[in-house]
Amino acid sequence: MNVILLENVEKLGFKNEVIKVKAGYGRNFLIPTGKAILATESSVKVLNENLRQQEQKDSKLIAQLNKTAEALPTLDIQIKAKVAEGGTKIFGSIKSSQFTDALSALGHDIDKRFVKLSTIKELGNYEAEVRLHRSVMINVPFSVVAE
Repeated sequence: MNVILLENVEKLGFKNEVIKVKAGYGRNFLIPTGKAILATESSVKVLNENLRQQEQKDSKLIAQLNKTAEALPTLDIQIKAKVAEGGTKIFGSIKSSQFTDALSALGHDIDKRFVKLSTIKELGNYEAEVRLHRSVMINVPFSVVAE
């Protein structure tokens, strides 16, 4: 089932995106709560026209986000974690909120909902997928070090 999101939904997508979801999820949650509408032929045409008009307005925002996207991979992001003595395994795991806190300390505020991390349970170098805008998505390298 294809639906058009009416608002940003965590781990699903941004507002005005056409996404494919399971029929039960769309019919029983997204549509009744007003988070999405069914993606019919006419609603997709209306959405595309609105996006075209909105894209002209967003060009300044996208230019600014592209500058941020160029700056993020050059940062030396280190997340400190507690480890057992003499080992590399950390207690717990690294969360996206810890990553966004490290970015905030370096002067870049990003919402944790738009950061995807793999399961991180050891010290080392990793990459986070950061989605700044519908059309701006980057991979940001970071390292997990002992506290």
